[in-house]
Amino acid sequence: MLEYTDRHFRYLLRLITNKTFLYTEMVTTGALLYGKDPERYLKFSEVEQPIALQLGGNNPDHLGQAAFMAQNYGYNEVNLNAGCPSPRVKSGQFGASLIEVPELVNRCMQAMKDKCDIPITIKTRIGIDHNDDYSQLLTLVEQLEKNNFNTFIIHARKAWLDGLSPKDNREIPPLRYEYVYQLKKDFPHLNIVINGGIKTLEDIKLHLNHVDGVMIGREAYHNCYFMKDMDALYTGDTLANKIPDTRKIILDKYLDYMETELSNGAALGHLTRHTLGLFHACAGAKLYRRQISENAHKPGAGIGIVEKAASFVDCD
Repeated sequence: MLEYTDRHFRYLLRLITNKTFLYTEMVTTGALLYGKDPERYLKFSEVEQPIALQLGGNNPDHLGQAAFMAQNYGYNEVNLNAGCPSPRVKSGQFGASLIEVPELVNRCMQAMKDKCDIPITIKTRIGIDHNDDYSQLLTLVEQLEKNNFNTFIIHARKAWLDGLSPKDNREIPPLRYEYVYQLKKDFPHLNIVINGGIKTLEDIKLHLNHVDGVMIGREAYHNCYFMKDMDALYTGDTLANKIPDTRKIILDKYLDYMETELSNGAALGHLTRHTLGLFHACAGAKLYRRQISENAHKPGAGIGIVEKAASFVDCD
């Protein structure tokens, strides 16, 4: 599973992996129900499937309506975000704040389930602020398990809503993988997916000895090509048993997509920023990033900027 990706990056990821489940960035129910352009958040290319829409909110009726919209748009799953550590989630009592109100979470999940036929899942942290003992996570899962919700994505850090920025919340609270492992032991029939600090295929192999799945977040953005062997190793996809495309072949394919998006009014900088991690650890990668960063935002910038940047890189 891959998380926190806008639709352009999801397209690039799909050129690297074939079957990995993609998750959108969190979209609030207000943006979908009352925003001027809900399609901006819901739009995706068919090539991106399977794909899940991650929702932020705490109003069961609103979440049910948003889940219904997701199903109509063709999403394969709806995921409730109960782990976002943004400062606004505390005042709005959504995101990580939901960990402390399992009854409300249950009503939210049930409302979404009542409105659509696609799977409803949840992503949460192991705790919040000083309330980070295992019993709090256990209570949340017990509440939902009784109502036949069976997939839980657990970021193995607590969230500090007082004093830490969202960036710091991704790095400073210690990882407690043992909480997630214990959850699988206590609920062997549930589908438990682990998230947080996972960077290599070796990390994935280790975690899969204890849980059912792994979600990759930031590392997918900084070093997306490490996932080139993901399908062959973990999904059993025979199409992935061929020799993976090289980085430059993937970029060439993405350039075709970029040309289409540019003709539809997309900004070059919004498309190229997602390629900055494609050449991670390759000779010339720094020059590639500099060429993109210094020129992609200029008026009239086009595909030639990317082609020139790629000429600086020497890699397989």
